[in-house]
Amino acid sequence: MGLDEFCSLNNSDPFWDWNRTWYTASPDLTQCFQNTVLVWLPCLYLWVCAPIYLIYLRSHNQGYICMSHLNKAKTAVAVLLWMICWSDVFYSFWERNHGSVVPAPVHLVSPTLLGLTMLLATMIIQYERMKGVQSSGVMLIYWLLALLCATVTFRSKILQALNQVISVWRYTTFYIYYALLLVALFLSCLTDQLPLFAQNVKDSNPCPEYGASFLSRITFWWISRMVITGYKRPLEEKDLWSLNPEDCSQKVVPQLVQRWKLQCQKVKRSGAQYNGKEAPGVEESEILLVKTQKKTKEPSLFWALCLAFGPYFLISCLYKIIQDILMFVGPEILRLLIHYVNDSTAPSWRGFFYTALLFTCTCVQSLILQKYFHICFVSGMRLRTAIIGAVYRKALVITSAARRTSTVGEIVNLMSVDAQRFMDLITYINMIWSAPLQVALALYFLWQNLGPSVLAGVAVMILLVPVNAVIAMKTKTYQVGLLYCCFSFKDNRIKLMNEMLNGIKVLKLYAWELAFKDKVSEIRESELQVLKKAAYLGAVSTFTWVCAPFLVALSTFSVYVLINEHNVLDAEKAFVSLALFNILRFPLNVLPMVISSIVQASVSLKRLRVFLSHEELQEDSVERKAAVGSPHSISIVDGVFSWSKTESPTLKRLNVCIPEGSLVAVVGHVGSGKSSLLSALLGEMERLEGTVAVKGSVAYVPQQAWIQNSTLKDNIIFGQERREAWYQSVVEACALQPDLEILPAGDKTEIGEKGVNLSGGQKQRVSLARAVYCDRAVYLLDDPLSAVDAHVGKHIFDQVVGPQGLLKDKTRVLVTHGLSYLPQTHLILVMVEGEITEMGSYQQLMATEGAFAEFVRTYAAVEHTGHNESVPKTETKGTENGSVTYILPCVSNSPDVSSDLKLGKEDKEISKDAKNPELGKLTEADKASTGQVKLSVFWAYFKAIGVLLSCISLLLFLAHHLLSLFSNYWLSLWTDDPVVNGTQPDRMRRLGVYGALGLTQGVAVFGFSLSMSIGGILASRYLHQSMLYDVLRSPMSFFERTPSGNLVNRFSKEMDTIDSLIPSIFKMFLGSLFSVLGACVIILIATPLVAIVIPFLGLLYFFVQRFYVASSRQLKRLESVSRSPIYTHFNETLLGTSVIRAFGEQERFIHESDQRVDHSQKAYYPSIVANRWLAVRLEFVGNCIVSFAAFFAVIARESLSPGIMGLSISYALQLTASLTWLVRMSSDVETNIVAVEKVKEYSDTEKEAEWKHEPSSLPPGWPTDGCIDIRGFGLRYRQDLDLAIHNITIRINGGEKVGIVGRTGAGKSSLTLGLFRIIERAEGHIFIDGVDIAQLGLHELRSRITIIPQDPVLFSGSLRMNLDPFDCYSDEEIWRALEFSHLKSFVSGLPNKLSHECSEGGGNLSVGQRQLVCLARALLRKTKVLVLDEATAAVDMETDNLIQSTIHSQFEDCTVLTIAHRLNTIMDYTRVLVLDKGEMAEFDSPSNLIAQKGAFYIMAKDAGLV
Repeated sequence: MGLDEFCSLNNSDPFWDWNRTWYTASPDLTQCFQNTVLVWLPCLYLWVCAPIYLIYLRSHNQGYICMSHLNKAKTAVAVLLWMICWSDVFYSFWERNHGSVVPAPVHLVSPTLLGLTMLLATMIIQYERMKGVQSSGVMLIYWLLALLCATVTFRSKILQALNQVISVWRYTTFYIYYALLLVALFLSCLTDQLPLFAQNVKDSNPCPEYGASFLSRITFWWISRMVITGYKRPLEEKDLWSLNPEDCSQKVVPQLVQRWKLQCQKVKRSGAQYNGKEAPGVEESEILLVKTQKKTKEPSLFWALCLAFGPYFLISCLYKIIQDILMFVGPEILRLLIHYVNDSTAPSWRGFFYTALLFTCTCVQSLILQKYFHICFVSGMRLRTAIIGAVYRKALVITSAARRTSTVGEIVNLMSVDAQRFMDLITYINMIWSAPLQVALALYFLWQNLGPSVLAGVAVMILLVPVNAVIAMKTKTYQVGLLYCCFSFKDNRIKLMNEMLNGIKVLKLYAWELAFKDKVSEIRESELQVLKKAAYLGAVSTFTWVCAPFLVALSTFSVYVLINEHNVLDAEKAFVSLALFNILRFPLNVLPMVISSIVQASVSLKRLRVFLSHEELQEDSVERKAAVGSPHSISIVDGVFSWSKTESPTLKRLNVCIPEGSLVAVVGHVGSGKSSLLSALLGEMERLEGTVAVKGSVAYVPQQAWIQNSTLKDNIIFGQERREAWYQSVVEACALQPDLEILPAGDKTEIGEKGVNLSGGQKQRVSLARAVYCDRAVYLLDDPLSAVDAHVGKHIFDQVVGPQGLLKDKTRVLVTHGLSYLPQTHLILVMVEGEITEMGSYQQLMATEGAFAEFVRTYAAVEHTGHNESVPKTETKGTENGSVTYILPCVSNSPDVSSDLKLGKEDKEISKDAKNPELGKLTEADKASTGQVKLSVFWAYFKAIGVLLSCISLLLFLAHHLLSLFSNYWLSLWTDDPVVNGTQPDRMRRLGVYGALGLTQGVAVFGFSLSMSIGGILASRYLHQSMLYDVLRSPMSFFERTPSGNLVNRFSKEMDTIDSLIPSIFKMFLGSLFSVLGACVIILIATPLVAIVIPFLGLLYFFVQRFYVASSRQLKRLESVSRSPIYTHFNETLLGTSVIRAFGEQERFIHESDQRVDHSQKAYYPSIVANRWLAVRLEFVGNCIVSFAAFFAVIARESLSPGIMGLSISYALQLTASLTWLVRMSSDVETNIVAVEKVKEYSDTEKEAEWKHEPSSLPPGWPTDGCIDIRGFGLRYRQDLDLAIHNITIRINGGEKVGIVGRTGAGKSSLTLGLFRIIERAEGHIFIDGVDIAQLGLHELRSRITIIPQDPVLFSGSLRMNLDPFDCYSDEEIWRALEFSHLKSFVSGLPNKLSHECSEGGGNLSVGQRQLVCLARALLRKTKVLVLDEATAAVDMETDNLIQSTIHSQFEDCTVLTIAHRLNTIMDYTRVLVLDKGEMAEFDSPSNLIAQKGAFYIMAKDAGLV
């Protein structure tokens, strides 16, 4: 039975009839078609989708939705529809039995099928409710499809009713059915209530996407509220929604980490069979360049990423395929339209039908494309979260050997730059398969259009491929080489910047800024050279890419016209081909970009893989279980340890058993392995032989205190639960109470990064307090008493560490240089060169008369302390000789120290309660600037390029676009040439001009591209130099206020934007701007009627664009501000990994890092969605313009030539893409130019005085005597504070040795800061050899007096560079300096001698050795004035004596000022200056001062020197 019989028994109703549907002025479909296809189509859709959809719902349960009015209504409508269908079936049966006419089978089959489908729809509605679906896309599409099909029938039924007799029953049921469909469609657009127990119910500010309806989701309507808010006022933190649960770190990171672990285990298993040897840790950058001899299998990070994020990403491929196919609808409709204009007999409804079809297809295409992008961007975002999380987790567990191959700078780059690379790639990666598909489809349609001539175009394309391939290969080799160079340059630059910022105080004191500025500039230059090469290549490839589509079109048209003179190039052939060539242009343009992105990402992938494959610390290197039953708290049996498996052991033959609760001292010279012993107990070193067992939990105080950037209280509590009483007793015992009284907000004061606003002694005590507060079983204390003076040291020993201290029942291992504590310890370990040479109690060791006993006898006299004297209690409290006043340079709105100290005792209590936490704020977080980017920023950028170069670029660009427009206009004139005897007589002239126009266009593009890239590089050079100079010229207070994370962010992220992004964004912005203007002009010329619509659409466009840019810009700013804390926290973690591991706080830090990442993504996610929101709306504007162009062309078809119409519509088809791109680019220009704004920001901050005065007024060789004359000198830390020191008038003669002493906060360091003009004077003068230092340039002053600072800072680089960055001294002089500073034997023992590489911050030298390097620096400079700022705190007694004797012999004729901790070091000085509360208390020779029985006498008595 055929379809015709199925519809009507007598074949009176055919299935299809062309005369009724196409060749008629009033088209209609046949009854049979309506009753079969139009009914079955929606049913088929639902039955195909249902199984897949139900399985999906089963696995994605969102919770349960209670029965609501909406749901009842939906169900009721579906049931009613079901009843209507069944009533139709029953009517057919009734008709069969009672009626005269037997109904056709279709009247039974179709309603039955429809009825079953309605039943299925009802079930799906209920199942969705049970699975928590608030709005269903599947059902909405079904109702829409059913309604569209019914609409055709609806029109047809009305036409029939007017003309012939009808069946009343079927008509009635159909109209009811139609009305119900409308209701169902309306209901399915609404969204149901939230499911029970949904995530969003608990959330304070949930993301509205979750509850948005399907329509709102596909058009991204749900973000409108935020966009409008952003337009009314700048968006703030509180406007941002919470992240969707599936995008959060805690969900995303474990996916990747687990997959990666599986990959590693797989490789290990196969490696165990393979038995390959491991290569030692290589520098990351070497890995790529050296071809590995023997391929061992590497774990695949790529595969891990695919498994973790692939499934979600695959949905995007489906969207992409649909979108690719829809792209070709445009040119096809264009062909039909031109055909329609040429055919004057065609009925006019066809033109409107084509226009409507065009509009519908372009809109569907827009929605699908945006959905595709959305999925890509979300995948990218998850990828970034996962990578940052994985890198952070890895950084907490890698060995110290691995840490040496990856510096802090490199690891931070992995998180910032490499993670970003992946995000950028993921949006384009689908082009790898989509581009070939598009090319194939385009060629198929072109063949249909022009026949074999297309092969000419294909040939040109194929010929251009090798040219481009050569360029791409060149670019690739350059890129890998370049990226590596660039990365290593960038890593080195950031690493150097990081160190300069950490050691900025030293740079300033030594006047070394210029040397380091030159070092950075040198690295920067090599980086720019690399960028320049890339730019030249970029220009060449841009040239070939712009010319390619044109050459293809030219060759195709030439061949087509020349093969056969009867081949006429008419509008249909020319413009449909042009539209197809335009489609071709995109995949061909994007492909090389995708390939280069893939190259970059593979480089990043390799870097990440290398980092994630680094060796981890052995979990089992310290046994915890084994020690449980034994009486010993710590035991090492035959221990041999080294820092990495490849190095020779640092510690050898260790056998130690330490009973529970005992106090053990570890003594030995600088560099004898004392700190390494503690690291071995912590499991930080590689255990080569033997066993280590530690019983119970561990607390660790490192030699250099690690302080976090948070409040003082948080630093001490360190994530434990708060116990106020215990906290108070810990603070008392660690002598922190007096410091809390001085700090502006007590223990709520924020401590800067690395503790910048605490003195060395305070940092050490905070570090100790943290360990004590945590209350662990075993305490490993690495010389915590070195940075405090004898007084506080004794207090801390008695109150905390000693036999009566807070820790008296714990096991304590104390590394110390203080001999006075040794008699009170239970056990002493003497270390020499990594071995324990003697071991026993103090009495036993003294009795054996070994090296230890001899050492003690020599120095005991010096350190003789009256243990029997009762020290007055008030004194003991807080006399650390650290500079507390030094806190103040950076604290804002704080009451001044000196005034604080002047308060009477009773006021003191009040002031402590009234402290305001706001006062303790110190660092300024990176602030997001608001409002539009000022024009001055753009102007600054163009000035940096050079005005002339900018103008030339613009002119070339304009020329390119005008030529392009004219060549297409010429083509339209050509297609309209009259045909004579089947040929176009004028075709050769037309062809020649067309070709010439194309070539000139290419030349213009090449010039423009080149000038733009070179301009970009000039700009980046200039901006980097000026920023570097501005930052180095800033005073010390600036660095204390500004977190180093912000500065590093400026030098890495913002500079990277200026280097690579801004020039290309400007190029694309101008490109899309001219395309849009060109298209509008052409459309207006063709169909002037469009002028009516364009202003409205233009207005709509303008509003959308303003709304979007305001929000997008602010979101981008919020995101870049929230990015800094991720890196700041990461930097901080890397510096304190050993402490974090010792306390077992890894989980807390990981959680903190995850929260910071999520916080950053909270701003990033809305900005992606805002992009989609914009694109949907703009593409709608574009689609309207296309449709109107077509619509008016259809109306005016009488007066239009086909050529002009073809031109107009082929331009309109490109317009949509250009419009979207234009807004994207204009907002990208704004958001990225913010980088320039941020870089310029530091040129407006306050600066120090001039470095050098030209011409120099200094007498040569100044200072010659070193006579210092201070008259009425005073200084304050900030304008609104009182004077920190005041009214100091002393005269120090040349060659005198003066000690400076005083209690905490007396202003000792302030005086030296004033002498070096780190802080400028507020009153009075300082003269050195009769020259007022305030009149000098800072470098002239600082380079001629020398200081040995309190914390020894070294920079990564050779030892030689650390001693003499300007290369002024010969090797002999350097060796001599090393000899006098007692480092000669150590340095000559190193394999590279003077070229020994110091690691970041000098980490591979002990603190004592670093202090000696600083002494060597001073010996080299050998100026007439030398200042020692507590310079011998970290060395043992013996070395201290050596240093003192060196200073006496070498600086005999120099003036020496010493801020002293150990009073015995200054007892033989000529005079001593005693400061108190910022004023001079006493100034005389030590013997006279003791005789006077004043303040100095009391101090000397406390130290046991009288």
